[in-house]
Amino acid sequence: MPLLSRRAASPVDAEASEQAGRHARIHDAPTGIEGSAAASSRMRSGTGRRTGIFAHCANPRCGSGWLQLWRRRETPVFEGGWCCSEECTLSRITTALTREMDGRGSARESHRHRIPLGLAMLEQGWITPENLRAALSAQRNAGTGKLGWWLVRQQSASEDLVTRALGMQWGCPVLSMEFHNPEGLTTFLPRLFVDAFGALPLRTAAGKILYLGFEDRLDPLLALAVERMTGMRVESGLVRESFFRPAHARMLEARFPSAELIEAATETALAAALTKAVERARPVEARLVRVHDCLWLRMWLRPQSGPVPEPGAIQDVIASAAAH
Repeated sequence: MPLLSRRAASPVDAEASEQAGRHARIHDAPTGIEGSAAASSRMRSGTGRRTGIFAHCANPRCGSGWLQLWRRRETPVFEGGWCCSEECTLSRITTALTREMDGRGSARESHRHRIPLGLAMLEQGWITPENLRAALSAQRNAGTGKLGWWLVRQQSASEDLVTRALGMQWGCPVLSMEFHNPEGLTTFLPRLFVDAFGALPLRTAAGKILYLGFEDRLDPLLALAVERMTGMRVESGLVRESFFRPAHARMLEARFPSAELIEAATETALAAALTKAVERARPVEARLVRVHDCLWLRMWLRPQSGPVPEPGAIQDVIASAAAH
């Protein structure tokens, strides 16, 4: 199964809402903004789960007992908890993997707006009925191209108005490219996700909000995954096509943190591979989230001093298991 294809299947708002609700009910792992922020705080301070003198293994089924005394108790840490042995790391990762894979492969549908783009622009008085008919006719005859592109091509509407209409459909703002610095934003998303999902990190605000831009459609599932991974609130919006495409190309040319790709035949094999990655890196924090049909494991190799990780201080693993 290919790990990712260009512009993966269209996201569904309903699936994003269901996934958000499901993760909000999980109490044994840092999920959502508040949970991720708590884990980030632990990671920055370099502390784990401790009671009294000795750290306690975060695996509730740990059976190692006093053997914990002979293992370094600072790392590895997975989702806010220290793991005393490779077996306990595997147990916690298996639990997280099951959590993330729940609902994978559910039916997806193309997002359908309540009001088509042409009617929305017609209602606003931005185009005339003749403009709309001409664009639809050209689109039908050519058999390709989006309606907005034909409206701009025929000079019936400006690119700015088309983008504003798309924003009205998605209920999101149109974001500017002001102060965009690709090199300073590469730690928020792996390059593979930027490319495959057409996402563009734009800027941060006060170290708490990340603005994420898209060309013509939002990806709520990706935004949710980034929120859970970073602990920052993600504000998604659209960017004008003529601004988005060159900026997206520049972003892909920037230097991203290292990322390992893993494909496994079964979820059991995938859990074992992720465990080996964590045990090898021995991170001060690691988290696992699902992005569509992929798993994204991020490992912080040293305590984080601010909201934006240093490229050399993190490692990403992007993984997938064959669907059953």
